[in-house]
Amino acid sequence: MKKKTVVLAYSGGLDTSAIIPWIQENYNLDIFALVVNIGQSKDDLYGIKEKAIKSGAIGCKIVDLREKFVKNYVYPLLKIGSLYEGMYLLGTAIARPIIAQAQVNLAKEIGAIAVAHGATGKGNDQVRFEMTYSTLAPELKIIAPWRKWNFKSREDLLQYLCKKNISTTATLKKIYSRDENIFHISTEGGILEDLWNQAGKDCWVWTNDPEDAPNQPEYISLYIKNGCVISINNTIKNPIECLEQLNKIGSIHGIGRVDIVENRLVGLKSRGCYETPGGTIMYHAIRAIEQLVLDKDSMKWREKLALEMSHIIYDGRWFTPLRKSIQSSSNSLSKVVTGEVVLKLYKGVVSAVQKKSLYSLYSKSYSTFGQDSVYKQSDASGFINLFSLSSKIRALKK
Repeated sequence: MKKKTVVLAYSGGLDTSAIIPWIQENYNLDIFALVVNIGQSKDDLYGIKEKAIKSGAIGCKIVDLREKFVKNYVYPLLKIGSLYEGMYLLGTAIARPIIAQAQVNLAKEIGAIAVAHGATGKGNDQVRFEMTYSTLAPELKIIAPWRKWNFKSREDLLQYLCKKNISTTATLKKIYSRDENIFHISTEGGILEDLWNQAGKDCWVWTNDPEDAPNQPEYISLYIKNGCVISINNTIKNPIECLEQLNKIGSIHGIGRVDIVENRLVGLKSRGCYETPGGTIMYHAIRAIEQLVLDKDSMKWREKLALEMSHIIYDGRWFTPLRKSIQSSSNSLSKVVTGEVVLKLYKGVVSAVQKKSLYSLYSKSYSTFGQDSVYKQSDASGFINLFSLSSKIRALKK
C-alpha cells in the first residue's frame, strides 16, 4: 500500500535536513519537500532539489513567489508603516504566511495528509506556520519535530546526519542562526546571546558598517503613489526592482541595521541583528509624504493601525478578518499618499530633505513666521478657551 505524504517547508539547512529521515522513522510517511523562493541567497537554492532527494524526500518542488511576496506582503507592510516594538521591520515574520500557504496549496494538490516545519519550540515561527495551517486547512495534521524529538543541540543533529550518511554544509563553526529573503536578513545566536557583547562585524551580512560607509552622502529621489514606491531617480520600476536597487544603495551606506532585544510571542526575550536596507529607505520615504498629506487625526489613526498590524504580523495572524480590515483602512488613507521625496543617505542615516505632493496640506502662506494676510492670530484665544474648558472646570470644582 502506498505511504501517505507530508509536505515539509524545506530550506536545505541543518534542521530540515534532519527532519526528513526523522519523520520517515517516526511517522512512516513519505516526505515531499517544498522550497519557497522569496529571495534567499542563490547559494541556499543551488542543488537543493538533489539535496532533498538524497536526504530521503520522494520529491522536491521549488516555487518562485518573490513577486507575490514583495507586492502583497512587503509593500502593504511598508504602506501602513508597521514596526514591531518601534524598531523591527518584521522581515522574518512577514515571510512565514506566504510559505505556509504554499505548503497548504501543495498538500491539497498532491493529496498529502500533513504538513511539517522546522521551527523550534522556543520561537515565534512555529506559531506563524501553524496559525496559517489551521486557518487555511484545519484538516491537515501538523508535525513539529522540534517539539517531539530528543535532539537538544546542533551537535546532536550533526551526529544524527553523520550516522545517516546525509551531507550538510552546517558545521559547529557556523555559530549564527540566519534567515534571509529579498526584504531582509537576520542574525541570531552566537555571541549575541550575551547582551553585554557588542555585535561584531561578522554579525552583519548585507550592509557596510556605517563607520566604513562613504564619506560623501548620496541623494536619491523616490516617487510614491498611493503609499507605494514606484520610481527611483525618475525611472519607473516594479516592486521587486525597487526593493533590489534600494537594497544595494542602502547597503553601501550602512542603512537599515537594527540590534534589538524583542519580546517573543511565547514569553521569552531574544536578541537579533536585522538588516533591512531597502525597506528602511522606503519606510522613511513614505512617512515623509504622509507628513504632508495626512491631517492630525488621520495620522494618529494610521499610527494606531500600524501598531496593531505589527502585532498581527509578528504573531502570525495574517489570514484573519482583522488583518484584512486594518489593511483596507490603510489603503483608504493611502489614496492621498502620493508625491516625490528626495532622501539623503549618509553613514546609516536616512533623511528626507525635500518633499512635495499635489495633496499636500502644508501652506506656506498660513504657516509662515513672517507677515501674512490669511491667518487671524486672535482667533486662537477662543479656540484655547474652549479646548481647555473641561480642565478649567475641573480645577474650579476642586
